Amino acid sequence: MSEVMNIQWYPGHMTKARRMILENTKLIDAVCEVVDARIPYSSRNPDLDDMTPGKPRIIVLNRVDQADVSMTKKWVTSYRSSGVFVIETDSKSGKGVSSLHNAVRAILKQKIEDNIQKGQSGKKLRIMVVGIPNVGKSSFINRLAGRKAAQTSDRPGVTRGKQWISLGNEIELLDTPGVLWPKFEDQIIAENLAFTGAIRDAILDTQTLAANLMSRLSQYYPERLTERYKIPEDSQLSGYELLEFAAKKRGFLISGGDVDTERMAVILLDEFRGGKLGRITLEDETVAQLRR
Repeated sequence: MSEVMNIQWYPGHMTKARRMILENTKLIDAVCEVVDARIPYSSRNPDLDDMTPGKPRIIVLNRVDQADVSMTKKWVTSYRSSGVFVIETDSKSGKGVSSLHNAVRAILKQKIEDNIQKGQSGKKLRIMVVGIPNVGKSSFINRLAGRKAAQTSDRPGVTRGKQWISLGNEIELLDTPGVLWPKFEDQIIAENLAFTGAIRDAILDTQTLAANLMSRLSQYYPERLTERYKIPEDSQLSGYELLEFAAKKRGFLISGGDVDTERMAVILLDEFRGGKLGRITLEDETVAQLRR
């Protein structure tokens, strides 16, 4: 059983970033939306459709190296069957990143032909790269550019200003700050964002968040908890009890013999985010039919 959390985070710089996206939409030909493959639905900002009206969209399913392979295949099939351009990438290794070029040519085929007809065959295609915080957007751009063109961090909210980045003679990218939406109506979505680090840990109850992650993992990936924390797969413990169990196995004790669940909570979140629990996807492709 998970404890209900009320998670909300929309710092002031996101209002400015939202305004920047709106103001620059008229300058671009298409939108490249970077999504976290572990939470392919929760990591898509529902406001982007209104912020970039009429612009073709490419979905970059990033961090596939950390996501469940079978689930990723289902998500890709779901996207493509609904007519959405999607590519799979691992920005750390660079795998799949270069496929953006072909995706841009495909989605802007008519635009390219029109430019040729106008005698503007060398005109660069302008692509706005968007995404919520901490989905690996800057790492993706740096891989494409072959240099450190965008600032990276494992903390949300690092990219603050507008940056144009040239990819040779064909494409120009507009990097934008990570933007969430003002209010999370669905706390499961908010929780998924918190699990993956899209929301600053400083505003969260880390122990409750970690206990809820334990509960979710025990339901969908119990074998991972067994491998990492020696928790029996048939355990009927609550999320907090699982956190305590793992803390005891790690020997995390404080004065008086009490279990240090706070330390265990930080470790669990770090190990999940770092991929040490294996490939995990927290939502399946049917979720889009149920929420928002």
